[in-house]
Amino acid sequence: MFRKIVFILFITICSFNSYAQTDSSHMRISLLTCGTGEEIWESFGHTGVRIIDSAKHMDIVYNYGTFDGYDKDFEIKFMRGRLLYYVSIQTYPEFMEEYVQARRKVEEQVLLIGPKEKHQIDSFLRWNAEPANRYYKYDFYYDNCATRIRDIFPDMLGKDFKFGSGLTSGKHISFRNITDQYLCRRHWERFGIDILLGSKVDKIMTDKDIMFLPDFLRDGLAGATVNGNKVASATREILPPTPPQPTETNQPFILSCILALLTILGLSVPKLRVLGKIMSFLLLFITGLLGWLILIMWLGTDHKACGDNYNIFWALPTNLILTFAIQKGKTRYASIAITFLVLSLLLHLFKVQGSS
Repeated sequence: MFRKIVFILFITICSFNSYAQTDSSHMRISLLTCGTGEEIWESFGHTGVRIIDSAKHMDIVYNYGTFDGYDKDFEIKFMRGRLLYYVSIQTYPEFMEEYVQARRKVEEQVLLIGPKEKHQIDSFLRWNAEPANRYYKYDFYYDNCATRIRDIFPDMLGKDFKFGSGLTSGKHISFRNITDQYLCRRHWERFGIDILLGSKVDKIMTDKDIMFLPDFLRDGLAGATVNGNKVASATREILPPTPPQPTETNQPFILSCILALLTILGLSVPKLRVLGKIMSFLLLFITGLLGWLILIMWLGTDHKACGDNYNIFWALPTNLILTFAIQKGKTRYASIAITFLVLSLLLHLFKVQGSS
């Protein structure tokens, strides 16, 4: 019995020594997933890669969500979809300071990989953060802080690497649907973004597609494997989330209903003809401006998500010209345009719209 106990202890000690000798990287790599915040640019969360190197006494975070807000052409580049983001390196305390102050949730998943893979990821990140390699043209859905990190894992961990499912089994959801969910408390922002986004965002997402969002990258990594072995430890909460604010009244919807009611009354009740002219002018003028904005975002920018925007069938740029017809008393043309506008909006509301 005594010999058996000694033998078990010997094997256990040898196993620990073997593991220590195998993993000589002195590194610990983890994925940081940051929760949503109160600002519009914080509405979808954030992702970073943390590397602790005990041999170098280093604890840093690679951040793919950095941009130069002091660039003299910042606003123009942002609107045209040509703003360059870059990889920055921050110390872990520097990275966390922002989330502590904003009281945003932060979670961590430690990678359960060998020293060779750790060195590969570390080397790639150091190379990617060099001035010559750090910049990339940001795209919210297809090339952002989460997708850049998502694509590191299959490249570094090999063909046997597989992400877990990011979507609930059997659930079909589009880019637009998930965007609306994250903006559920931001009614005006959601309203404006939905108008400017084209039919490409109505595509049903795959497991890979939905990992453009940090929360779903976290979920995909939680179920990821290499040759059947888990790649990441259980998710650990570093900072707790702030309780969400209550949802406010949907002002865009209420305003749209009021405008529609006033327009119908003004066009159908003879005594309210003046109101009808005013509402017709306002609707045609606003939708005409929207139509030109849709055209500019579609044809004049690099925003892929703004292409093939069928909202232009109700927000016709020509409506801007028809406002002058109202001023000249040619209300028939305005009435026809208003009728088409209402019909198009009804088709849009009942989801009779194209998608790609």
